[in-house]
Amino acid sequence: MTNPVATLAPEDAVQKLKYYQKGTFTVGNRLVAEAERSVQASRDRSNALTCGHRACQGCGEALGARYAIDAAMRATNNNLIAVNATGCLEVFTTPYPETSWQLPWLHSLFGNAAAVATGVAAAMRVKKRSDVRVIAQGGDGGTTDIGFQCLSGMFERNDDVLYICYDNEGYMNTGVQRSSATPPTARTATTPAVGPEPGNVFGTGKSVPRIAVAHQIPYVATATVADLHDLERKVIKAMSIHGARYIQIDVPCPLGWGAASQDTIRLARLAVECGLYPIFEAEHGKVTQVRKIRRQVPVEDYLKLQRRFAHLFRGDREDPRVARLQAICDANIAEYGLVNAAADEE
Repeated sequence: MTNPVATLAPEDAVQKLKYYQKGTFTVGNRLVAEAERSVQASRDRSNALTCGHRACQGCGEALGARYAIDAAMRATNNNLIAVNATGCLEVFTTPYPETSWQLPWLHSLFGNAAAVATGVAAAMRVKKRSDVRVIAQGGDGGTTDIGFQCLSGMFERNDDVLYICYDNEGYMNTGVQRSSATPPTARTATTPAVGPEPGNVFGTGKSVPRIAVAHQIPYVATATVADLHDLERKVIKAMSIHGARYIQIDVPCPLGWGAASQDTIRLARLAVECGLYPIFEAEHGKVTQVRKIRRQVPVEDYLKLQRRFAHLFRGDREDPRVARLQAICDANIAEYGLVNAAADEE
């Protein structure tokens, strides 16, 4: 008996699937149409970050970097140079004398990746290699803190570099210390869960995506490993633009956050769905697109999966600071219009 599907033309043989049948934003399902697949679903993906690295089990940064760089490689026909700040990504991918990178890759200091990438882009310009594009990448410590001056300079000069920040909300490589991307109340090595208000204090830190928008550079976006199709789309779009560009990706860290390794994607999704991590795009200082929240959840659903917030739920009484975190979520939802009056149906 012949298989009727086998007799169809390739474009007719594709099985049409709904979101609830796939069940996730994260994979490139080969049963869906070619245009709907992620770069990772393609057999000709570059595997720019390949096997052999030493990332922790469930590392969000390793996942985000692989998808981001492979998308950039496709967008540039593999003519890409990456500059990497010191940090987790550099340490676990390049244990001397080995490397997991399959592209030209430079290691910079903790704080000067943006400046080094600017120099590489200038060298390509002098060599008249307009086909070769440059990416700088680092964690939130090397981006929002130590590298902030170089990054702001890159924005002001409008250098032709895409800077990607893998935001795991702390200095995970050096012992889980607080960074300016660490959320309020989170326990770290430098904000221990002791005293009358344990954990990181309110009113500190900074939002580099908002600061990047204020620089009015050509492109700014936030993304998440919970929606890798969107992440790839934004990287590909960024590589189609010249000038300074910035993408910040939420990459949960099981070790630093005190979470189960299998909950990385779940945590990234909950951060978006509660409003704590708004996903948006901006061009030349104006927000142009936001990712609407599909099913809004309270922030405590996100907090309770992480031991760094365990002190908020000790005893019979909930810490009143949970309500303050919820207020931050609500403010993000209002500012970016993350919730429709009527929930979108898919």
